[in-house]
Amino acid sequence: MSSATPTSATARVRRLPLAGVLRLGRPSDIWFKPALSVVAAVAPPNLILLALGRLDLAMYTMAGSLCALYAHNRPYAARARVLARVVLGMTGGLAVALVTAALTTNAVVLVSVGALLAAVQKALCDATRVGPPGNVVLSFISSASLFVPGTLGQVPGHLALALAAGAWAWLVGMAPGLLRPHGPERRATARALDAAAAYAATGGTGTAHVKARAATAAAVHAAWQSLLAAGARSETRRALERLVVRAEVALAAPGDTDPEPLRDWARSLRGRGPVPRADDPAGAVDEILGVDAELASGTQSLWTRLGPLTPLAVRTAVGCALAGYASLALGVGRPYWALVTAASLYQANLTLTWCRGVQRVVGNLVGVLVFAALVPLAHLHQAVLVLCCVALNFGAEALIGRNYWLGSICVTPMALLITEFARFQDSGELITERVLDTVVGALVGFVAAVAVTDRRSGDRLQQALTAAERAREHTARLLAEPHSVPGALESARRALAGALVDLRATADAAAGEWRQRALPQERVVFAEQAGHRTLAATVRRQGLLLDGRTSGRAEDVRP
Repeated sequence: MSSATPTSATARVRRLPLAGVLRLGRPSDIWFKPALSVVAAVAPPNLILLALGRLDLAMYTMAGSLCALYAHNRPYAARARVLARVVLGMTGGLAVALVTAALTTNAVVLVSVGALLAAVQKALCDATRVGPPGNVVLSFISSASLFVPGTLGQVPGHLALALAAGAWAWLVGMAPGLLRPHGPERRATARALDAAAAYAATGGTGTAHVKARAATAAAVHAAWQSLLAAGARSETRRALERLVVRAEVALAAPGDTDPEPLRDWARSLRGRGPVPRADDPAGAVDEILGVDAELASGTQSLWTRLGPLTPLAVRTAVGCALAGYASLALGVGRPYWALVTAASLYQANLTLTWCRGVQRVVGNLVGVLVFAALVPLAHLHQAVLVLCCVALNFGAEALIGRNYWLGSICVTPMALLITEFARFQDSGELITERVLDTVVGALVGFVAAVAVTDRRSGDRLQQALTAAERAREHTARLLAEPHSVPGALESARRALAGALVDLRATADAAAGEWRQRALPQERVVFAEQAGHRTLAATVRRQGLLLDGRTSGRAEDVRP
């Protein structure tokens, strides 16, 4: 995040970037987990089908197996629920696609159903924050299944294969919990501590501190979400909560925090030893009461979370439908590739959608070259074909975290090879159609994103601003009371921190829209600064500083 600057009161048009779109980032600290999980989930079903001579059914087992890609950042209690829902969602989309394909062969109807499914999958994945990989895998399976000939009598058997493979993927996803039951929470806490150490090192001053502050706030918020979803509050989890409190203290008072203990705790959490014990702060009782209050407060309903996603769902439906129709008009035999390309583009705003479009096109074009190189090897035997797909699955997950286009270099040949499970096909025709559908899907999908504007982004920013300001005012009122209700100040502090994280995310999303009315960026900066001053005052009031060091002056919590 860069610091916001005031804008004029007139509408503006944002320039779409090219620099840095293909730049490689750092790999995820758990990149190998989804990579190994998808290999363990995909290989056994495919090898069993190969031994039975029914590799033509692999598409249905792949639907279930690919569910192993999801929920690797979730605590195991939450992961069990999320993976089960992903398997059911995948099977539900597959069921709609197979029934539709059995009832009609009209390509326009099939594309229309695929576009509606893609929009529903996009909205639900974003509302429930399922991902990565989000809706793309779901849309690929359901869209491809629409164009597989079949009868209604075959549907139950095909769904049973998907459910069986999905159950296996669920076991694969849950298996690491037997060895490291608190692994996801430990990693989330370690990220929060590392981010807090980086922010503390700035002392809360300089050009880098605004970006570091936003990163720390997001990491701390993610750590709390992980801990709150982890189930029963065991002693290990309580120890992790105390460490997240230390990260919160650094966020609120970077100048009073030594970053070295934070880094040491983060390193210890990434190891296999016990959770390091932070000294109980003076406000430990209030902290525990605050966590209990947050657990009892509940979350927003799914319907409430779906409301703001309506423009994005409409973009997805319109873009996918138009991309599929354009592919049909060009005579392409597999219009679902254009549909899936369009579905993969849509992100939180138009700028991110543009970046994903560039990444998708570059990755797919390089990917078809990789496919051309692999085809002679894959055609040697069906066993080699299966092994190539498994290797590409691993490569896609190992690389996609660095940049989407890099992972697409493996995803594209894998998708092309999957079409050959039933029978070997003409590779030249596959390459031509994939290139054409990629270009058509990206162009038409982006034009649809420009046409379907998100006029509500400014309204959502106003709502987030109001929520942050009210949270700050509520916290300031509690600070002014000589004796507040136990746990009330801690709950207010965490609510304010969450409101500030939501404000920054909403502001970044709104700023990425291409054409819109001017945003209140000066007010956003003002609200963030006031909110963080109030957080610092709350930390000092609760006595949460590590060694009692203070700045020697009272914090002014007024805006």
